[in-house]
Amino acid sequence: MAMKRARPLESLILTLRGRKVMLDTDLAELYGVPTKAFNQAVKRNADRFPEDFMFQLTAQEWAKLKQDREVVETEIVDKEPDEGNWSQIVTSSKSHRGAAYRPYAFTEHGAIMAATVLNSPQAVAMSIYVVRAFMQMREQLAANAAILKRLAEIDKTLLEHDGALRAIWSKLQPLLAPPPETPRKRMGF
Repeated sequence: MAMKRARPLESLILTLRGRKVMLDTDLAELYGVPTKAFNQAVKRNADRFPEDFMFQLTAQEWAKLKQDREVVETEIVDKEPDEGNWSQIVTSSKSHRGAAYRPYAFTEHGAIMAATVLNSPQAVAMSIYVVRAFMQMREQLAANAAILKRLAEIDKTLLEHDGALRAIWSKLQPLLAPPPETPRKRMGF
């Protein structure tokens, strides 16, 4: 069963390579399975995950992401696997994959596909939740874009009005100034 998260789901959606994605560790937790089992299910169904659905982070992307995130929630591969039924295709040795595990990033479509390969009731329910989070984020971005467009229009209008007001002010200045003093003629006898 998935643990309760302190962070909202929207904060788990990251922007990598210009796409909105979620990391395998976060999806596995949402779907209520260990990350290793999640990745094994994905690798067993690799033909369902083209690069626009899923990609593995490069070492540079992972280093930057770890630096950007204050709390690293990724498994570090530093212990020997315990005895059990291990797939040699999915579970390679530590010496062949490096010291740190680089996570996989799943787009919205990849997250949905992952739920279908896991095929558990919790995975299906969470996939709907994940899709809604992606949709909400998309709606917020569209709303923000509309607001920014409107602010730009207002700014342009204010600049035009500012120029017109300066012109009016410069024309009013001579009229508002007191008339120059001229010597008075003496009247009378």
